[in-house]
Amino acid sequence: MTYSALEVWRDGPVGWLVFNRPDVGNAVDATMFVELEQAWAELDADDDVRVIVNTANGDAFQTGLDVRQLARDKEALREQSRRTRDFDLRMTAWHCGVWKPVVCAVNGVCAGAGLHFVADADVVIASANASFLDPHVSVGQVSAIETIGMIRKSPMEPIIRMALLGRSERMSAERARQLGILSEVVEPSALRDRAQEIAATIAQHPAEHLTAVKRALWSAIEGSN
Repeated sequence: MTYSALEVWRDGPVGWLVFNRPDVGNAVDATMFVELEQAWAELDADDDVRVIVNTANGDAFQTGLDVRQLARDKEALREQSRRTRDFDLRMTAWHCGVWKPVVCAVNGVCAGAGLHFVADADVVIASANASFLDPHVSVGQVSAIETIGMIRKSPMEPIIRMALLGRSERMSAERARQLGILSEVVEPSALRDRAQEIAATIAQHPAEHLTAVKRALWSAIEGSN
């Protein structure tokens, strides 16, 4: 399939899903909303893909919703508002029911709705210049689903602090590693190679075992809430 807001390919047993709107911080527009669900489905259906890496082109990883574009596309805005209200998002592998392991490689700023992809990944690494923030409160919105997901990875107080301070609180990659939000910080030039290495190592194990492990662990987390 041809994508315009994403790049999708396979490198050995590793599938890559790459945000490709670098000129707008890889913000999610109406096209990306549709393509994300299609891309996860494509990679999930490919039996040669055992692990998926999610990263981005440009200086930012993911800066949330492209509010200017969505404001011009009323139908897309209504649809995503409905999905958010009904807890029926289709942005991440978790949202789309993908049980293959996902490695998230955060290459820059990760803000707002971009936190979904960190919260819903199985392994998260980041470049040393990556940072995390939740600007919802600064633009008159309520942070909820993203930060609830982040609490699964971190002690609660730092996430609440980020949500309440909005744009005034930016968490560094190293601080995120200390909190357990991610497991490794690497130099920007090494990020993709390291993500490929981690994913390829995971992919050496039988696919059915990887799926079973992921299902068991995530089901336990969901069941404890």
